[in-house]
Amino acid sequence: MVVAGEVRDNRRVRTGLDTAHMYEETTVGVVVPAYNEEGFVGEVIETLPSYVDRVYVIDDCSTDGTWAEIRRTAERVNDRDDGSGDDAGGFDRRVVPIQHDENRGVGGGIKTGYLRARRDDVGVTAVMGGDGQMDPNQLEAVIAPIVAGEADYVKGNRLLSADDREEMPGFRYVGNVILSYLTKIASGYWRIGDPQNGYTAISLAALEGVGIEEMFEFYGYCNDLLVRLSANDYRVVDVPVSARYRDEESHIDYRTYVPLVSLMLLRTFLWRLFVRRTTKAEAARSGLYVGGAIGVGMGTLTALRSRKRQGETTDAPGGDATPALADGGRLPSRVRRVPILAVGIVLLLCAMVADAAINRALNGTVE
Repeated sequence: MVVAGEVRDNRRVRTGLDTAHMYEETTVGVVVPAYNEEGFVGEVIETLPSYVDRVYVIDDCSTDGTWAEIRRTAERVNDRDDGSGDDAGGFDRRVVPIQHDENRGVGGGIKTGYLRARRDDVGVTAVMGGDGQMDPNQLEAVIAPIVAGEADYVKGNRLLSADDREEMPGFRYVGNVILSYLTKIASGYWRIGDPQNGYTAISLAALEGVGIEEMFEFYGYCNDLLVRLSANDYRVVDVPVSARYRDEESHIDYRTYVPLVSLMLLRTFLWRLFVRRTTKAEAARSGLYVGGAIGVGMGTLTALRSRKRQGETTDAPGGDATPALADGGRLPSRVRRVPILAVGIVLLLCAMVADAAINRALNGTVE
């Protein structure tokens, strides 16, 4: 484990209950958000490992037969568990079907599942999409760091393996890389990647302290949650996972998705800088970011004004946009605007380095 810091016990044991389903005496929940996943979501529910105590399957107002498939599968799995003598870790039923009255986006579905898991006092809650892309055999690797008290939030990373990177469709890879670096800046977690990966797990302590009620509800919820975790000093680790690209249809339009998430990240980034500046190092980092932004802004504004004046001067009869030097030469007008812009860029880079150092013990990778 590369993550440093104090080890805390994230396990939440439900006393007096049958532990047949539990994972190392920790109750395990899985949230399965689904929108138009007919033909996939039933298999996801059926193939979940036996140690999963509670499955919250959220139909986000699908327009196909997803809801009917969820209910049929839930009834079959719950009846089978009742007949086996197990009581799903003490819960009255293992699979809980939930249907939204209106479409709220994948983040809204996950939020609904998170709130139910928190209410049920589930020790660790994972997320697995209803499209079948996430291998249930990898669930143990995703939840294990939390059960061991080594992390508060674990996320899969498909970019750690060259083979997995090659399998990812090109448009997804480019969008993922862009959002990876924007999320690193916004969250301060510079040692994690693939923030769009929805194969995650979160501890009950983080569910109780991160402000789930305010979480972004559409695509981009995962980026928003990472910033919230960082603002509250929770520990995040990546684990290598492989995606299974099948015949499912992606609901993401990257032409609108990347700009929308980028604006959301800017807003949450500024919020994090404001709420997390209790130490001298954090205050200095925020100051560097502010100073760098001012420098870049002023440098850019000066450049635009200079270019406008240069055009006006050049258009005038006999005009020349460059001032004379003492020896009769000409000083390019762009030289006058370089220092302030360069200072701003350097300050921003220093702020990023400082932010990465401050958060170094709070994020890493489990190979």
